[in-house]
Amino acid sequence: MTGSVCPGLDRLVAETGADAAGLRNRPLGLIAHPASVTSDLTHDVDAILQAGYDLRALFGPQHGARGEKQDNMIESYPYTDPVTGLPVHSLYGEVRKPTPEILDGLDTLLFDLQDVGVRVYTFVWTMALAMEACAEAGVRFVVLDRPNPIGGLKREGPVLREGYESFVGLHPLPLRHGLTCGEVARWLQRERGIGCDLDVIRADGWERHMSWTDTGLPWVMPSPNLPTPESCLVYPGMVLLEGTNLSEGRGTTRPFELFGAPWLDPAALAARLADARLPGVTFRPCHFETTFQKHAGTLCGGAQLHVTDPGTFEPVRTAVEILVAARALAPQDFAWRQPPYEYEETLPPIDILWGNAGLREGVQCGETTDEVLSGVEAELEGFATTVKRHLLY
Repeated sequence: MTGSVCPGLDRLVAETGADAAGLRNRPLGLIAHPASVTSDLTHDVDAILQAGYDLRALFGPQHGARGEKQDNMIESYPYTDPVTGLPVHSLYGEVRKPTPEILDGLDTLLFDLQDVGVRVYTFVWTMALAMEACAEAGVRFVVLDRPNPIGGLKREGPVLREGYESFVGLHPLPLRHGLTCGEVARWLQRERGIGCDLDVIRADGWERHMSWTDTGLPWVMPSPNLPTPESCLVYPGMVLLEGTNLSEGRGTTRPFELFGAPWLDPAALAARLADARLPGVTFRPCHFETTFQKHAGTLCGGAQLHVTDPGTFEPVRTAVEILVAARALAPQDFAWRQPPYEYEETLPPIDILWGNAGLREGVQCGETTDEVLSGVEAELEGFATTVKRHLLY
């Protein structure tokens, strides 16, 4: 069933959000990126200014307020927005938490980022740090909520454990958490003690079962390597390949769908994965060459994921099976990526991505996918109990 979803931004501009009217004549800041658009594709900076709000400053997350940084882990720096002349403060680089100086003079900080429903996607942690800063500075924080593009019914992967916090996981969310940013913000405020003055302007019409197509909204990529809703669907699992020497397809036109390495046999890999009988997905053996990132300019053998049934597809299980297969097929070549990674200098990247050391240790010891995932369901059930009262949809 296709619906007509009205994002929080549209409701702010139309003043149909319960708290939108209270933002009139208030000096505002805005955390935004290229996917921060109305349902008719007007960027939120333009829409908010045209609606007569007093917008004073912009804040850019990873990849920048205008999406100017193509690769990941490329820092941004303060600059003047070429369209509006407003100051743009970077929240990905030396400063990741707004300082009192850059919040000075603001009454309210608006947050309008299209998230993808995965713990390791840094936008919710930009939000968490901004909420902390607003609490300390006495600035109101308002989330302009948006749909979770991979739905709100499924949760997958472990809950982040204490001791594995980083900028790809500051609080104990599951790997695929099934929440909107507004719901994460409510959970952070009430369960994690971030006592900011919080309001959420809901995305009207969104229901947890919806795929992105069901929303009726246009897709604008929230970061350069998630160009389609299909890439978002595989991302909760395939992002784990960033913690290895396997290419996750960055530097190709199908990031997170293509994967491989120069030392992998595509036919043997696809055959082993077919034997695993993973639900909702099939694998096409292929070769590819990346233009940047891992193995750039070198022919890689690997496969492409083709999701045949989004309803049964399990991206996290699929990715674990890929790691198990890659190590079994090429034990001398497969390796874990070494730090630093996303501002973490000590812990292995795969550990902060997974949320504990269990995936790395399990794969290294030759465990099966079922053994690696043992205990995850119990963690997800516990999280579901604690988050239930914070859901908006």
